[in-house]
Amino acid sequence: MLAAAGWELRVVDPRRGAKVGMRAGDKVVALLDLRGLGAGDVESLGQVVIDHAGLPMIALTPDSDIDQPGLHPVLQACGERVVCPFNPQQLAQALSSFDRRAPGADDDGGMVGRSGPMLDVRATLHRYAGVDLPVLITGETGTGKELAARALHELSDRGRGPFVAVNCGALPAGLIQAELFGHERGAFTGAASRRIGLFETANTGTIFLDEIGDLPTDAQANLLRVLQEGTLERLGNSQSLRVDVRVLAATHVDLEQAVERGRFRRDLYFRLDVLHLHLPPLRARGADVELLARRFLAEFRRQHLVTARGFDAGARRALRDYPWPGNVRELLNRVRRAAVIARQPLITAADLQLGVEAGESDECLDKARTQAEREAVLATLRETGFNISASARRLRVSRPTIYRLCRKHRLSLPDLR
Repeated sequence: MLAAAGWELRVVDPRRGAKVGMRAGDKVVALLDLRGLGAGDVESLGQVVIDHAGLPMIALTPDSDIDQPGLHPVLQACGERVVCPFNPQQLAQALSSFDRRAPGADDDGGMVGRSGPMLDVRATLHRYAGVDLPVLITGETGTGKELAARALHELSDRGRGPFVAVNCGALPAGLIQAELFGHERGAFTGAASRRIGLFETANTGTIFLDEIGDLPTDAQANLLRVLQEGTLERLGNSQSLRVDVRVLAATHVDLEQAVERGRFRRDLYFRLDVLHLHLPPLRARGADVELLARRFLAEFRRQHLVTARGFDAGARRALRDYPWPGNVRELLNRVRRAAVIARQPLITAADLQLGVEAGESDECLDKARTQAEREAVLATLRETGFNISASARRLRVSRPTIYRLCRKHRLSLPDLR
């Protein structure tokens, strides 16, 4: 949770006399864990307070009152106190209160979610934001790849520069080069004036190339040159122009297979896949479905006068059980439609059109859920390099459960590896 909010955690044992070091520009906050204190712990904590005078401190205390002798000066030195067990957002807000520039509970770049997979994604965004290298974003359609790209841009030092999003699959086949790299007057029929390309428009900022797998081979060669040399040539002009652009690319197809089939340049693939960010499907995000549904409804209510203000128990159950083949985009559209057609304050499963419809049996739904479970397990295994322990942590299950799911879905680990 701390990593997802942009913080790095370092554990220090005060009994060993360790001190906290910091780099120039770092914002450091000390979390004093006052739960289960031993006999000599209070004295050690008192020395920490003396050694780090002026360092912002937060006390993590047990649910019961602390009346241990000598602890009062330590509590007095802490600007905030968080009582355990606590809501993770409460701790993030306490951290952000020490400095307006510090990352806070809502500083997620729009990537909403509290599930393990989404906390991993947000932590990765913060790690990648400070490194000016290309990022390849993968995931199913509708998982929010452009949203992740915008978050990367806004969290980076290029955040004040332009962000240019390009759908490579929607560019006219004959004008892709001109759109991306610009053209001079008279470069081709209809080129009545010079035009600045999208790469030049994104100079000092970020360009996001969505559906990069649809880019034609000749445009791939020019893109490779931009990545390698930082220069481009407008159509009709042989003079090289230098551009300072970070390239983020996204695809829902397997680029490795496209490379093997000769549809995508191998050298370009390796240039784009320097850093890799995979977005999990919505069906693998657990309770995030309800969280997102409530947020989408609240946003829609702010813009439109509708009766709906929440979801009844049946709708919440349907949200959890549905496999969401269209991912977050499908959820957004269903919530908006339900908000319009609902005649009562609480949206029902029928309003969401997630109930079992005519001609659709429970068996069909079971098959869909089974398939979704298989895909979630397989995707997690691939993301972790088929590491069983790491996969179990991501899915929040035990190692034996991973093996059981592999047997259930006939996933042969030796063959997959």
